[in-house]
Amino acid sequence: MAQALYTPGLGYYANDLRKLGLMPGSGSDFVTAPELSPLFGRALAAQLAQALEHTQTDEVWEFGAGSGALALQLLEALGDKVRRYTIVDLSGALRARQQQTLEKFGERVRWVSELPAHMQGVVVGNEVLDAMPVQLLARLDGVWHERGVALEPGSQRLVWQDRPTSLRPPVEIEGRHDYVSEIHPQAEAYIRTLAGRLQRGAAFFIDYGFPEAEYYHPQRHMGTVMCHRAHQADTDPLADVGLKDITAHVNFTGIALAAQEAGLGVLGYATQGRFLLNCGLPQLMEQAELPVRTQAHKLIMEHEMGELFKVIGLTVGEPWLALGFSAGDRTHTL
Repeated sequence: MAQALYTPGLGYYANDLRKLGLMPGSGSDFVTAPELSPLFGRALAAQLAQALEHTQTDEVWEFGAGSGALALQLLEALGDKVRRYTIVDLSGALRARQQQTLEKFGERVRWVSELPAHMQGVVVGNEVLDAMPVQLLARLDGVWHERGVALEPGSQRLVWQDRPTSLRPPVEIEGRHDYVSEIHPQAEAYIRTLAGRLQRGAAFFIDYGFPEAEYYHPQRHMGTVMCHRAHQADTDPLADVGLKDITAHVNFTGIALAAQEAGLGVLGYATQGRFLLNCGLPQLMEQAELPVRTQAHKLIMEHEMGELFKVIGLTVGEPWLALGFSAGDRTHTL
């Protein structure tokens, strides 16, 4: 998965193909909330403004900034509350697009390819954790295997290959049926690294996923790995490698535990719909034109992005009452 997404010049996020956009006709593969509606960033900015004030910081760090749409929305909404906006992105093609989008902000925006040893500020990541490589585990006839990728003998075709492993999902999977799922060591390691570098501040991650009990439910026996191309989804990451996105849903319990074990506090965990309502999206929609309101509805409707997407908030030091989790907090489900 790491090679398919990040190999220089060949991987999906390392080539020049267009990725983000509203419609397949644009040559894009998928749309994220900031491209769907500018009100996403404006609502999120209310939470970031509170976090900046509470933590007495003036820098925003965005991981995986995509087209730059979210950065644009946040910078416009936050104004002089942000002295510097730092983007951490591994994709050269996306970085070029971001630089064009954010040109008017000049030196207030900078790009880095890795975390510094020490940092302060408010971190945001929209659909970042789902793109971090996972390990596949398969229980076959009662025996656990790690599922890897091999070349089919006598050809150059990629095929699955299983080998017995001592690795296990974090919870026992009830039943004796065959079962495929993922574990997320890289995403959890990233959270621990962030915790070690962030001296003062908070972090908010928005992504699709579940708490552990839902993620590893016995009926979810086919895992969550999905591919996206031309606004169509499929479940075969071995086809068209490098030409489509590969993702896995986020185990938010694992993220919360990794954060706590590394010294961060959990501010809250909520659906994207509830989080945006708490951050004032209805008031923003009242002031918007009808087409903008129509698109913004997709951010909060349960059958669109409102329920599947979740938001988790983390902080250095003792947790505080964060705006986005003031109602509908689901931390107890983690």
